[in-house]
Amino acid sequence: MIRAFVRLLPLLLTLCAGSALAEIYTYIDSQGNRVFTDQHRAGAKAVPLPPVNRLSLTPTAPLPTPAAAQKPKIQPIFHYQMLRILVPDPDATIRSTEGNLIVSVTSEPGLMPGHTYQLLLDGKPTAAPGTSPVFALNNIDRGSHQLAVEIFDEHGRIAERTANQPFHMVRISLAQKRQANPCQLADYGQRPECPLADKPEEESSSILPFL
Repeated sequence: MIRAFVRLLPLLLTLCAGSALAEIYTYIDSQGNRVFTDQHRAGAKAVPLPPVNRLSLTPTAPLPTPAAAQKPKIQPIFHYQMLRILVPDPDATIRSTEGNLIVSVTSEPGLMPGHTYQLLLDGKPTAAPGTSPVFALNNIDRGSHQLAVEIFDEHGRIAERTANQPFHMVRISLAQKRQANPCQLADYGQRPECPLADKPEEESSSILPFL
């Protein structure tokens, strides 16, 4: 009986894959074998079949991606034709008692919307990026230093960067300034190297009474 079922298994699969309206019947023949057929006969019983799953041959279109899930397209980096430091000149010597320095930069074309400048002193940012092309530096140590400027785009990417530009800071002491330009009476309280505390007392002239 099992062999007969195995032989008839392809028939069952074919019939299951056929029309959903086809009926399958089973009965025991004269030799005691179970027979499956799609022809009804006396004494045959209908075999209950599961629902047939039909596969569509037409591919379904993918569901559209919601606009919120789509990643924004980042534009290529905008490059400037020119970026350079105007002040100070390359390899300039700066003389300042307090170690102060004004740096100005320029670009061609001008700074684009959303872009910012950042000044680097010896490879380190001097302040947060901004749109001003003028930078004021204070208390720079004496010696040689390197300046560079960068432009960031609206996505925080470096659009342009200058090469390192050297300068030399010479910090003159007050004593050296007094030595180079001695203080006069009118200079006390007016020049930093000539404080009022160091102003000499004026000699008072006395007239001896006529005897």
